[in-house]
Amino acid sequence: MEAKRTPFYEKHIAAKAKIVEFAGYKMPMLYRGIVPEHRKVRESVGMFDLSHMGEFFVSGPEALPFISGMTTNDPAKLAVGQCQYSAMCYDNGGIVDDLLVYRIGEQEYMLVVNASNIDKDWEWLHDHIPGHGNIEFTNRSDEVGLLAIQGPKAQLVMSKLTDFDLDSLEFYHNARATIGGVPDVLFSRTGYTGEDGFEIYLAPEHCIDLWDKTAEAGEEFDIEPIGLGARDTLRLEMKYALYGNDIDETTNPWEAGLGWIVKLEKGDFLARDVLIDAKTKGIARRLVCFKLTERGFPRSGYSILKDGHEIGHVTSGTFSPSLDVGVGLGYVQFGEHKPGNQIQIMIRNHPVPAIIEKPPLYKGGSHK
Repeated sequence: MEAKRTPFYEKHIAAKAKIVEFAGYKMPMLYRGIVPEHRKVRESVGMFDLSHMGEFFVSGPEALPFISGMTTNDPAKLAVGQCQYSAMCYDNGGIVDDLLVYRIGEQEYMLVVNASNIDKDWEWLHDHIPGHGNIEFTNRSDEVGLLAIQGPKAQLVMSKLTDFDLDSLEFYHNARATIGGVPDVLFSRTGYTGEDGFEIYLAPEHCIDLWDKTAEAGEEFDIEPIGLGARDTLRLEMKYALYGNDIDETTNPWEAGLGWIVKLEKGDFLARDVLIDAKTKGIARRLVCFKLTERGFPRSGYSILKDGHEIGHVTSGTFSPSLDVGVGLGYVQFGEHKPGNQIQIMIRNHPVPAIIEKPPLYKGGSHK
């Protein structure tokens, strides 16, 4: 099946992006280069095409109990205009996906899911709807374009696109406003970079125009488009998990360090009993972040050693443009996961010394 093109595709081609197929879409991996794009977001502002992400809309009297029963966090705590990071688990406690839950109306929610999991997540949720008859559940992933503006100058750019009082919008909140001349556009103060920023959801026919207006609004800050490569290095520096690498159906939230989004006290939800049991028994491994203390490039699958013995494996690795050193995430035996623990990463049959760090690896993020 031929890969889909996002509403911004022609802009990527015009900017001479390196295009790759990702999650069924033709996406920009990089434009100028991963390192300069990464630094642009840390130091100023960049713009991302995230239209490959999935958007499901759930509404009706039973929407809240349905979402609560399917996710680990507690959506009942959301006021209208708030967002929440959450996860869905299989019956055995493995992770179906991590996602964002937006409360956009009294009985209306939007679920933002990972691009590679759209079909799987849709089937998983749809299969569990029976018993919640008073629900409207729609997949609008192909009808929604998503533009993200990220970096310490993001609000200055955004303020040229809308009259909305951006100072009043806190982190992990959403609202509707006229943006770039388009009325009633849903947007949020969210992102996966560790910087301040906004994610704007709009109809495909308005995407090209908003791209141009955003580029113009950010011209004084030398805004530039940012590809998937820098998006990955930015999130890795923050120890934000990537589904398929750091979390998947074989990992539970406790192991992944996501216990903070598991609200056992909220009442019943899918896999609750299994997660209680897993917590009671204790976990055998834990996801950690580390940085090398010598030059090297850790990659997914590399062994993690302690005193010559294997204690785990790398799940994500890169050379950090912010820290100028190799960094990564990986699972290690529980007990070996404490910050300060000296470990080694096996790179090309050579053990390279590293240290487990308290997250995030990059401490200078600008989000509110």
